[in-house]
Amino acid sequence: MKKLYEGKTKDVFALDNGNVLLKFKDDCTGKDGVFDPGENSVGLTIEGIGRANLETSVYYFEMLKKAGIKTHYVSANVQDATMEVLPAECFGKELGGGGLEVICRLVATGSFIRRYGEYIKDGTPLEGGYVECTFKNDAKGDPLVTGEGLVALKVMTAEMFESLKAQTLAITKIVADDLKTIGLDLWDIKFEFGYNNGEVILIDEIASGNMRVYKDGTIVSPVELTKLILNR
Repeated sequence: MKKLYEGKTKDVFALDNGNVLLKFKDDCTGKDGVFDPGENSVGLTIEGIGRANLETSVYYFEMLKKAGIKTHYVSANVQDATMEVLPAECFGKELGGGGLEVICRLVATGSFIRRYGEYIKDGTPLEGGYVECTFKNDAKGDPLVTGEGLVALKVMTAEMFESLKAQTLAITKIVADDLKTIGLDLWDIKFEFGYNNGEVILIDEIASGNMRVYKDGTIVSPVELTKLILNR
């Protein structure tokens, strides 16, 4: 297979049928060996997290399919840690494997507090959810960009951004509600979107490694989170 690019947490290959294959790796974003989904670089390796992220993604992609939300998901091979997906164009320039990251925050923490800590306390709920976007650019620290900025830069139309935002809030609610049934609290989650035949759809993954989840006031590790999600 032809490798299209090598990402932080997965490699991407072209398939003969026109679809794309994602190969999940055991690398996680973080800093100084501590897991943090809000960081923009690989900070640690957790054995088995690639397969764990894939299993979690399949679980939620199937849930979204039942809810009538279209994604790029086609099928998966958990043993090989691979997922077949529809081809989709990334928003923005593909620097380091992708253009745009979308974060939905339900609770103020992490990089949000590092930026705005003088206005809000760590752990404060953000009612209704707060959606923010960052360009994938390690050299510039994944800079924030507003919806108006994305339109001005011609990365997407205003209608595309509204679709992206609405989908982000809807998907986050589905995930948060599901986690709540097993006593878990979702604080924030990271997504990627692209467009397929002009339609904005969720791409990449819905992985335990891209969520910040708490149980009884303690953060849950990605591997443990996957176990709690799948072994209920």
